[in-house]
Amino acid sequence: MAFHPPIPERKESGGRSSIMSAIIQAEKLGQIALILPCAAFIGWLAGAWIGSKMHQVWPGALGVVFGGAAGLYYVIRMAMDAVNNPANADDKSANDKGGDGKGSGSR
Repeated sequence: MAFHPPIPERKESGGRSSIMSAIIQAEKLGQIALILPCAAFIGWLAGAWIGSKMHQVWPGALGVVFGGAAGLYYVIRMAMDAVNNPANADDKSANDKGGDGKGSGSR
């Protein structure tokens, strides 16, 4: 079977595409900064609601702890993804070429 090299990816040349990628990167960093406090607040709301149903106070504090832990986990995941692939952290399919470059068939 004939070998067909992959189509080369088009390189971004300055201008609008570089500005747009900078805006996208800034949005990702802003999202990382907002996730942790929002997760802790949502955890507090859920804990306070459960506490009001149980007539207790401690579920609110527990909700803050669990919400903060969940937010911290997600922030660390996003930050590690941004560090490993700063150009396109959300587009993993573009970098997962897979295979050994010899085509799709294995004969």
